[in-house]
Amino acid sequence: MSSSYVFMVSPALLWLIAGALLCLSEAIFPVAFVAFMMGISAIIVAAIALVIPYFPLQVIFWLGLSTLSIVGSRSFIPKKKSLNSIVGDAQEGETLTEISPGKTGRVLYEGNSWQAVCADHTMLILPRQKVYIVNRKGNTLIVLPEFLLGSSDL
Repeated sequence: MSSSYVFMVSPALLWLIAGALLCLSEAIFPVAFVAFMMGISAIIVAAIALVIPYFPLQVIFWLGLSTLSIVGSRSFIPKKKSLNSIVGDAQEGETLTEISPGKTGRVLYEGNSWQAVCADHTMLILPRQKVYIVNRKGNTLIVLPEFLLGSSDL
């Protein structure tokens, strides 16, 4: 006597499992919240699947929610500043002493001598070089040399 069992899984449970797997995959392989947003959308569609049993319509809801949430989440992710955008806001100074790689030196900025370090910790900046102040940590200036960018970039 042979009996076959048909194991039926509801679409809502499938969406819930898919959502959990997508959220988990984001934790393991981060891809800028894309998988997480798709997972959250799948969990929302799991709730919708309880009301709307038509699977193709559920897929359309999931695609729409995923797209909207991914595009919407981009405004919350900080954008990396390019070197030119950092230096575009920077002010000029001149090195008084050599700034060795990873070491501090002195920079003349706004008529005063400041302690300074190069933003690129592998770079040497010689004395009397024009630099751009790109940041400040306490009373130490973070600088980049003019020759790194060329004066035409600013």
